[in-house]
Amino acid sequence: MNLYNFFQPQTPKQRHANEMYAMREAAKRGKSKIEKPVSEKKKLGISIYWAYLLIFLAVGGAMLETLYMLLLR
Repeated sequence: MNLYNFFQPQTPKQRHANEMYAMREAAKRGKSKIEKPVSEKKKLGISIYWAYLLIFLAVGGAMLETLYMLLLR
């Protein structure tokens, strides 16, 4: 491998692209990456109706199981 080919200077196009990149990165310094809105609410993964149905089934099943255990003892 020829060392001259390995350490070639930048072309004007590459130099200009590097300067533009450096200017963009310098403009970003000191700014926060993400600005979160304050009034945004978190959403559940499921709708509220499905959540109520699951709670109803779990609590209702537990109540029926307790009732059967008390009556059929």
